[in-house]
Amino acid sequence: MSPGWEKELEKAVRPALKDIASDYQKMFDSLLRRYKGRPVSEIKPVLRREWSRVGGSISEPELTEYATHISEGTRIQMRVK
Repeated sequence: MSPGWEKELEKAVRPALKDIASDYQKMFDSLLRRYKGRPVSEIKPVLRREWSRVGGSISEPELTEYATHISEGTRIQMRVK
């Protein structure tokens, strides 16, 4: 491996990571608009379904945390560092 390979790898995958973060951001923003103020128990199944649709799985504690934020009207922000 050549020196600096880690930075080159990061540079190569950054656009894909930004696309993924954008997809999740759109999902969170949409859910916030539709479910702000609704019960966490109502949001969780919708969030699980949407999360799966975007691509991936989510643990129960994460699901509860994100659903709580949505219910409380807190915007969840996805960032790529």
